[in-house]
Amino acid sequence: MIFEKIILIPVDRVGVLIGKSGKIKAKIEKICSVSLTVDGQTGETVIKGVGDVENIMPFKAEEIVLAIGRGFSAENAMRLVQEETSLHVMDLRQFAGKSSAQIERIKSRIIGEGGRVRKNIEDLSGAKVSVYGRTVAIIGDGTQLKSAVNAITSISSGSTHGKVYNDLQESRRRQKLEKLQLWEGGNILE
Repeated sequence: MIFEKIILIPVDRVGVLIGKSGKIKAKIEKICSVSLTVDGQTGETVIKGVGDVENIMPFKAEEIVLAIGRGFSAENAMRLVQEETSLHVMDLRQFAGKSSAQIERIKSRIIGEGGRVRKNIEDLSGAKVSVYGRTVAIIGDGTQLKSAVNAITSISSGSTHGKVYNDLQESRRRQKLEKLQLWEGGNILE
């Protein structure tokens, strides 16, 4: 099996993917055992796996390219090389339909004044969040993704920010308690 995938990213994100003097592109190629061919005019990116056929890293390269295309910094996108970390992209049209005014309203609610709401979601969930175009992209492990997706879904559906923060804090408390019980060898099913 030869890995080859074509991804179209926004042209304004090509510079982030390539990086200064090609450093980001080279880093992705080295870490993920792939070659990247990026068309700066169209944003078309071809990812080809090199080396071991059973290697999962080309799939991680695909996620990294998608994450950068969805507005993440290269640094945050590179978190995806960790095995348990993945990318989730939500299309805001599922909440707003095709109304661009509704999409902008929802984006404003997710970002908040000065980015405060997005930062609070990141701090409380542990995930990284990027709002770009009509999408919200999230990077994190399974638990972090679930918390952040639930928060963004709630905000997009009209819940108050206070309720969303309370839900995130409660989720974080439950996660800490479960980790503590596992650490101490307790049975969490009791």
